[in-house]
Amino acid sequence: MRGFGKPAISNWQRSFFAECRLLSAECPSAAALVLYLFVPMLSPDRIHDAFSRIQKFSSADEVEAIVAGGRSALTRFANNTIHQNVAEEGYVISIRVAMDGKTARATTNRFDDESLRRAVQSAEQIAKVQQPDPDLLPAPSPEEAKETLPVERHFEATAAITPETRAAAVEQIVAVAKKHKQTTAGIYSSSENLEALLNSRGLSRIHRQTNSEVSITMLAEDSSGWQKANSPNVAHLDPKRLAEIAAEKAAQSAHPREVSPGKLTVVLEPAAVLDLLGFMFFDFGGTALLEQRSFLNNRLGTRLFGENITIHDDVYHPLQSGAAFDGEGIPREGVTLVQDGVVRSLVYCRATARRMRQSELALKLGNVHPTGHGFPLPNEIGDAPMNIVVQGGNGAAKSVDEMIASTDRGILVTRLWYIREVDPYEKILTGMTRDGTFLIENGKLAGGVRNFRFNQSLIDMLQNVEMLGTAVRASGEESFDMVVPPMKVNGFNFTELTKF
Repeated sequence: MRGFGKPAISNWQRSFFAECRLLSAECPSAAALVLYLFVPMLSPDRIHDAFSRIQKFSSADEVEAIVAGGRSALTRFANNTIHQNVAEEGYVISIRVAMDGKTARATTNRFDDESLRRAVQSAEQIAKVQQPDPDLLPAPSPEEAKETLPVERHFEATAAITPETRAAAVEQIVAVAKKHKQTTAGIYSSSENLEALLNSRGLSRIHRQTNSEVSITMLAEDSSGWQKANSPNVAHLDPKRLAEIAAEKAAQSAHPREVSPGKLTVVLEPAAVLDLLGFMFFDFGGTALLEQRSFLNNRLGTRLFGENITIHDDVYHPLQSGAAFDGEGIPREGVTLVQDGVVRSLVYCRATARRMRQSELALKLGNVHPTGHGFPLPNEIGDAPMNIVVQGGNGAAKSVDEMIASTDRGILVTRLWYIREVDPYEKILTGMTRDGTFLIENGKLAGGVRNFRFNQSLIDMLQNVEMLGTAVRASGEESFDMVVPPMKVNGFNFTELTKF
C-alpha cells in the first residue's frame, strides 16, 4: 500500500514462498494460489499518523476511523493431500464522518494521502444527502468511554506459524486417515490481526489478536466423522487428537441403520449446542426488543428456560476471543443474560440505551446503560452479545460418556448443519444432523444411524436439559465461537430421515 514504503522481505514471506515452490515441484496438479500484499504489520504510530491525516482532510464536525486487517494464511487439504496454500496481508481503513446530525462511512484499503482524502470526501458527500438521525450521539470521549481492562489475545507461537507448521499438522492428520483406511479433507488456518478505533474527540483503542483453526472431516465408505477447534493460542489445538476423534466417529458410524424419527432423548456435543443457540443471541440486544423483533418481547423477567440454564456475555472469560471494546470504542461489560432460567438483562449500544430509558420498557429492565455491545455506526443491528458463555454443570457436570451411560435409548449428535429459522418468536429451527450420529441403547453406543432432519424450539429445548457438561470453547459452522457445555436434552423433535 502506498504511504508506508516497501518493507524488506521477511522470514515469514520466505518460508511461505518456499512452501509454494515445494508444493508445485512435488505435486504439479496442485493449485498454489498466492495472494500477498507487501504491507508491514501496522504499528500504533502508523495508525495514528493515518488518522491525523484524515482529520486534516475532513471538514466534518466529527470524524472516526476504524482500521482492521492483518495477516492470514490457509492450508487446505482433500483426498489425503494438500491441494491449496493461500496467504494474504492487507488492511482497510473505514472513515465515518458526522455533520448536522447526519453520518456516513466510506472505506479504502490504501493509506496514501490521495486515497484517504477521496475516502473522506466520499463519506462527507454521502452524509450530506442523508436524513438527520435523531438518535445519533456525539462520538464518545475518552472520559465517557473509560479504560478497558487488558485482554491477552496475541500469542507469539500462533503468530509464528509457518506453512511448514501447517503442512506437518496435515501430515499427521493424513496419517490418521490412512491408518483407519479413510479419506480426509479440511483446513488449517492461522492469522495475526489488529483492529483499531480512533475519533476526533481523542478516543483511541487498539487490539491485536492471533488465531488458529483446524477443521477435519474423515470419510469412510458409508459414514463420516468431524471435528473442529479454534483458539487464539495454537497451544490449545491438537490436530492429531482431533483427527483421531473424527476417524473414530467415522469408523463407529459405519453401515448406519434407520431409526424412526420422533421426540427422542439426545446428547448434543458442544458444536451442536453452539450452532443451535447462536440463533437467539441477536435477540438479546436492546434494539431488537425496541423494534419488536425479539423473541424476548413480553418475556423479560420470566423463567423462560430450565433452572439449570445460566448464560453470560463475558469478553474476559479465558476461553473467549475478540476485543474488549465495541464498534464505538465503549468497553464491553460482563452481562448475565439468563440466570437460573430467568431472562435478566439485555445488552445496549449508546443510542439504544438512551432510547430504552425513554421507553415504557425501562421500568422492567432496571439499570439501562451502554454495556459496550454496539456495532460500528451506521448499522441496522444496533447491539448484540458476542462473547457468549453458557454455564456448565459445575460440580454436577457430566461428561458426554456419562450422559450416554445414563440414557436407555437416545441419539448422540456430533454436529448439525443447514440450520434455518422457522418461527422467530418461538425460536423454532430446522436443520440436519451430520458427520457422527449414533444410536444409544442401554447406556452404550449401538452404532451409526442415518441422519435426521429436526424441527425444534430452542425455548422448549432449554426447558428440557437434563444434564450439562463442562463448558468448553466450541466451534461450529452456523454460528460464532462460544463457550458452551455438552447437553443431554429430553424430547428433541426429529421429523424425518435423510438419505445418508
